[in-house]
Amino acid sequence: MDTLRIGLISVSDRAANGIYQDQGIPALEAWLSRALATPFTTETRLVPDEQPLIEQAICELVDERFCHLVLTTGGTGPARRDVTPDATLAVADREMPGFGEQMRQISLRFVPTAILSRQVGVIRKQSLVINLPGQPKSIQETLEGLKDGEGKVAVPGIFAAVPYCLQLLEGPYVDTHRDVVAAFRPKSAIKEINN
Repeated sequence: MDTLRIGLISVSDRAANGIYQDQGIPALEAWLSRALATPFTTETRLVPDEQPLIEQAICELVDERFCHLVLTTGGTGPARRDVTPDATLAVADREMPGFGEQMRQISLRFVPTAILSRQVGVIRKQSLVINLPGQPKSIQETLEGLKDGEGKVAVPGIFAAVPYCLQLLEGPYVDTHRDVVAAFRPKSAIKEINN
């Protein structure tokens, strides 16, 4: 079986220039380790807020490293230097608008400025590329969703849809730890995994 390959791109001028320690990639790696029941490998890139360099990192991870999933963090706001969504759309074959819509819905539960986020989800070749927010707490919230006082999902996180999307793109079958985020797929698409 094909091992799940995940590309992680942190977009930050200051972290890329060594002014401060990047928090995006460590937050993503920690969350994926908790959430995924399927074995996976990661390829990481730390790039400044420069559209050609972000485009290059996405293309390299998809076209040369054959990542099934690429997650970016940072650079999704309205500021002049926030160009991650522009770079992502520039190299996309198809847009997946539901990812951005749901991330904004989750973030609006916390801050009214969530409507300023320009995060997108796209398909490039056979890979899913998703722009995530820059803050570790926001990364977790958008991936995992929000749970009520009894631990039931109140607002689904975007990662619930990722395994089925990868399956539709003919990628590996991905399973998650249900206590973190429950992967959703139609009954006809569920495979029994023998551990």
